[in-house]
Amino acid sequence: MRVLRAAAWAAVLSGIPSTAHALATGRDPFEAARAAGTILLRQEATPERLLAAAVPVHLAISLAWTVVLDRAGVRGALRGGIAGLAIAALDLGVASRRFPRIRRLPLGAQLADHAAFGAIAGRLLQP
Repeated sequence: MRVLRAAAWAAVLSGIPSTAHALATGRDPFEAARAAGTILLRQEATPERLLAAAVPVHLAISLAWTVVLDRAGVRGALRGGIAGLAIAALDLGVASRRFPRIRRLPLGAQLADHAAFGAIAGRLLQP
């Protein structure tokens, strides 16, 4: 139950940095979500369908990485944040090669999202 709770909160809150960045720079705050939707619907262009596809994709990826963090013994916000940056290297390194919309997202904002994900999950994985 602790892992599910950590994954859920991390999934919900970890997009705050890129959303804030998008709003501050006049970009579309939903572009990162639509980019995630292309993981499930590669050829889809309809914004609503991509947003709908992004929900299960993001939840599944968040749960998978939270399980990895838990099994690796990552506890606390600092260690979680560092782990989140390591996850970013893997996620963005792989995803940016295969998914052009992900490659086009601002890298700094995506790194911040991943660090936030890890920090939140790591903090909530503490007993």
